[in-house]
Amino acid sequence: MSSLGHLLVLVFLYVLLFYSADSRKPQVLHDTGSSEDGAKGTRWAVLIAGSSYYYNYRHQADICHAYQVLRKGGLKDENIIVFMYDDIAFNPENPRPGVIINRPDGGDVYEGVPKDYTKEAVNVKNFYNVILGNESGITGGSGKVVKSGPNDSIFIYYADHGAPAMPDGEDIHAKDFIKVLEKMHKLKRYKKMVIYVEACESGSMFEGILKTNLNILAVTASNATESSFGIYCGGENPPPPPEYDGVCLGDTFSVSWLEDSDLHDMSKETLKKQYQIVKRRTGPDAEPGTSSHVSRFGSKALLKDYLVSYIGTNPDNENFTFAGFTASPISTSSSVNTRDIPLLYLKSKIQRSPMESPERQELQKKLFEEMNHRRQIDQNIVEILKLSLKQTNVLDLLISTRTKGQPLVDDWDCFKTLVNSFKNHCGATMDYGLKYTGALANICNMGVDVKQTASLLSGELSDGRRRARDQNGVPRGHLAVYVGDEMQRFVIPTKYLQYPEFKVLMDEVADEFGYEHEGGIHIPCEESTSASIERSAMSLPMSLHASSSTREGMFVLISLALVVATEMTLLVGLCITLA
Repeated sequence: MSSLGHLLVLVFLYVLLFYSADSRKPQVLHDTGSSEDGAKGTRWAVLIAGSSYYYNYRHQADICHAYQVLRKGGLKDENIIVFMYDDIAFNPENPRPGVIINRPDGGDVYEGVPKDYTKEAVNVKNFYNVILGNESGITGGSGKVVKSGPNDSIFIYYADHGAPAMPDGEDIHAKDFIKVLEKMHKLKRYKKMVIYVEACESGSMFEGILKTNLNILAVTASNATESSFGIYCGGENPPPPPEYDGVCLGDTFSVSWLEDSDLHDMSKETLKKQYQIVKRRTGPDAEPGTSSHVSRFGSKALLKDYLVSYIGTNPDNENFTFAGFTASPISTSSSVNTRDIPLLYLKSKIQRSPMESPERQELQKKLFEEMNHRRQIDQNIVEILKLSLKQTNVLDLLISTRTKGQPLVDDWDCFKTLVNSFKNHCGATMDYGLKYTGALANICNMGVDVKQTASLLSGELSDGRRRARDQNGVPRGHLAVYVGDEMQRFVIPTKYLQYPEFKVLMDEVADEFGYEHEGGIHIPCEESTSASIERSAMSLPMSLHASSSTREGMFVLISLALVVATEMTLLVGLCITLA
């Protein structure tokens, strides 16, 4: 062979080795924008915080943090669409006006976030039209929509309460959402899609109904039957700044994937790797009731994709290596069930308010009203199950009885009817009441007449029985108190909480028992005490008496009783009787 022949062989081998090595590098399937010939796809992202009010601080903090991750990853503002009510950054309660943080030592994540859809524009109709690219269906907001095509990737991140809903109160029902996704697939609106959902019972949005052939991977903070958890709520090390006491700065699942994305090179980390890290950090092996089980649904094939294809990657993380890296679980001892965060918020505000202030009295009223309202909801759902199913033992039906892999419900029209009735007639809220959507699904799955159950919820049963709320509920502006071992129940106006004597009593009871009660507010009082209440009532300050000539014809007698409990601890109890 001639020298030229040897040279050609060497050149050939060099080129072969070069391309072989290059082929082993992580493949970036998308650049930051679409090319003119459409050969390369565009990365689109839709971020949604579905809640409002300051005590839900964490949801908008999560979404703002996600925006910063995407921008540092190279996505353009024109390809990122943000939904959030935008009532946190400049809320009077925010200790740092114009600033939102997502971790105790974190910087501002609010700066630069586009306000595409805020206030009333944050609604289900706009969300669906945005991801469908339907500009004509948009009302309010920037009008920006996802203008994606068959070569594009889409990342959707949703943070909200369980049974996801928008601030205007309209729910995102799983079946409706899946229909929109299937329509997008049929119209070739994307090549691949990844969806992250932070919410209680978020697994129910996809389990059993998201098909595996849509090129969609969905990852949820919890399975179909459990709560998700807030984090950075106090008690950690390092703790959140004291001025944020009473709110959670983030959600456990969300903080896990966001902090992982902040640190690592997303061109070297697959969706599977992040799923494993987040699942570990969220703490699935902790004690029941202290953590949630991160779950995934849809196309398993997408797990091998590198995250850069969806959320980009920060160039500063290019040299990061996983060698020797092990993700540490987030401490579940300081996590808070997201259903209980409103109580944490009120309790913290009470503790920070002056002892004799009207503000403290008003906050105590709100806390007791919320606790009694929750007990009312608990009673309602039990009675609804009993009457609908004609069974007495229904406690096992309070959560979905479906096995893994099955959808929450078969008849989605039945389910939507009952959920709407439960909200409208029983006062169920996203914060608490809709934890029982699994119970309503059970009613539908057992073939009960939906019209009869809806009538039960609205108080119109043909046999004249009143619904559970009328039987056992507490009207707004009142609170229920259970007295003594017999648990005798009385309903009194919350206006009595404004009286100094009552306030002192409640403070002492709260110090002893705390603010969380199992069921209703139970104030201990020996039965023998009740006999002397009426005799001593007239000696109480007149401000505590409801005149016997009042329109209600009720005479409220309030007495302070010292009750000796175990270990000789003196407790201050309240006995209430109605003549």
